Amino acid sequence: MNHKILYFLIILIFAFTFNSCIYIPRALIYQKVGIEDYRIFNNRTIIANNYQQWKISKNYNKKQIPAKYIKNFEEIETIAYLIIQDDSIKFEKYWDGYNDSSITNSFSAAKSIISLLIGIAIDDGYIKSVNQKVGDFFPEFNVGDNTKLTIKHLLTMSSGLNWKEGYSSLFSPTTQAYYGSNLNKLIFNLKVTEEPGLIYKYLSCNTQLLAFIVEKATKMSISEYASKKLWIPLGAKHNAYWSLDKKNGMEKAYCCFNSNAQDFARIGKLCLNGGIWNGEKIISKEYLDESFNPVIYLKDEEGSAVDYYGYQWWMVNYKGYKINYARGLLGQYIFMIPEKNTVIVRLGKKRSKDMINKFPADIYMWIDAALEIIN
Repeated sequence: MNHKILYFLIILIFAFTFNSCIYIPRALIYQKVGIEDYRIFNNRTIIANNYQQWKISKNYNKKQIPAKYIKNFEEIETIAYLIIQDDSIKFEKYWDGYNDSSITNSFSAAKSIISLLIGIAIDDGYIKSVNQKVGDFFPEFNVGDNTKLTIKHLLTMSSGLNWKEGYSSLFSPTTQAYYGSNLNKLIFNLKVTEEPGLIYKYLSCNTQLLAFIVEKATKMSISEYASKKLWIPLGAKHNAYWSLDKKNGMEKAYCCFNSNAQDFARIGKLCLNGGIWNGEKIISKEYLDESFNPVIYLKDEEGSAVDYYGYQWWMVNYKGYKINYARGLLGQYIFMIPEKNTVIVRLGKKRSKDMINKFPADIYMWIDAALEIIN
């Protein structure tokens, strides 16, 4: 018998013998995450019901992507590249049969959306502040060192929770969260094992717990709250879809918000405009300012000050610009360049494997190409 088949059968037997591993067959079948994975999961709809069309710049698509970048754009399988400047579409291009309505996964760019929902829930009075204890919402965090945990610790990835972030192991909690069907069990069995608020460790469980808090505080699903407070007010064209752990289950909030480039860009415009959308306040500017303030008082695992992360948002200083952005596993990006009043959305099937100063190397290409197009 072929060794791969034998291995597969052994894993299947193991998985069905031990109930906690029943996610493994699905993980083995699909093996590699993809931008259209929402098709293999149950989803909840984020309803769009107030379409507001983007303005089109008078210079729309007059300048093209500089030739020196095209090969790299295509090698890492870009499917969408969109530039919004001064609230108008300046440039857009799609590849490989995708278009302005194609639905694909945000992956961890969804973390930034969860941060917005926390800020909105604070504005709405459902949550007292970022300093509120997680134990105010869940008894599991009213025991032992878990009592130390605050919402701010989760937002800043400094929770000290005993979660092992990993994407290549079948047995990592991240794989279980993605392919499994019991986020409650994964999250509410966690323990604070390191002092919160000291060390930055990027853990998807932090975002998932934030989502549970929003759900508990608002008495709405994350999708319902996102629809009411973001998707409808922002005038999204298409319904979005948040993948669930099971039918009628919980949103995989740390990832798996599925939408399209033009609607993702609305998130960037909202943040650039200080939380105001067409004259309406969606989220407080004060919370956004905090979100985009790097948590330099934290140290990362290499001992460096965390000058590149805020409340579930990344930030980079590049060519004299302070750029805030959301990012996902396969190169899903929403960049904001305030000095240029510009939003850049890039979606694709891959991102650079190389890292430069804590960042995937390709981010500089998306920014450079956009700067050449808008200048």
